[in-house]
Amino acid sequence: MVDMKPVILIPTYNESIAIVELLNTLATLHNSRNFDGIVLDDNSPDMTADIVDNLEYSWVRVLRRPGKAGLGAAYRAGFAEVLQSDSYTHVITMDADGSHRVEDLTAMMDAPHNSDLSITLGTRWIKGGSVVNWPLSRQLLSRSGTAYARIALRMPLHDLTGGFRIYSVPLLRKLNLSEMTATGYCFQIEMAMASELAGASCYEVPITFVERINGVSKMSKGIVFEALWQTTLWGLSRTFRPNADKLHYVKSE
Repeated sequence: MVDMKPVILIPTYNESIAIVELLNTLATLHNSRNFDGIVLDDNSPDMTADIVDNLEYSWVRVLRRPGKAGLGAAYRAGFAEVLQSDSYTHVITMDADGSHRVEDLTAMMDAPHNSDLSITLGTRWIKGGSVVNWPLSRQLLSRSGTAYARIALRMPLHDLTGGFRIYSVPLLRKLNLSEMTATGYCFQIEMAMASELAGASCYEVPITFVERINGVSKMSKGIVFEALWQTTLWGLSRTFRPNADKLHYVKSE
């Protein structure tokens, strides 16, 4: 395992309760691990950003964005912020609502990361992975979404829609992040696809995904449709224009 100094990106919109619980739990881990956190707040009306600032954690800062623009836009802004400096080796993406457990983060950080270009996925749908408090219908939707993406994009990963990930900074620097367009959860599929095109080593770590208790889920029919439609287009592009796809997502040497 390489030496790691990660930064955790946490997108928020009206997560004033959940974000406090998450950061307090991360603070315990911070006693033994070296990492920073950036909360990517989309101008939450519930004052999420101010609440985070008032916690006064020295290792956490807030990136205040002008308004709600989707998960993909928030993460792209976070990546751009991180890549302005050479302070970090890896970037972790993590939900604010408690669905991604801090105890699983330790296992993900301890994964091999033996390649300069690497992506580590917290995976629900492999041995050792599980979901808690999800109805069967939601499990089927997630499983079928990943299964369709695996077939359409010919990628062997088992949780293409999951957002609990670790990207190496060299990988992010190799990607044309500004050319990415996905806004909802299909941004996760787009990032996995781009990482593969860049030649990244992929690692999967089993996690337990816990459905949120507080707040309101951001999942909607529009997000599901976007993922289905975009994945279909990417699959066709990978079939008929594979070189153009790589040129679009990966910076030239």
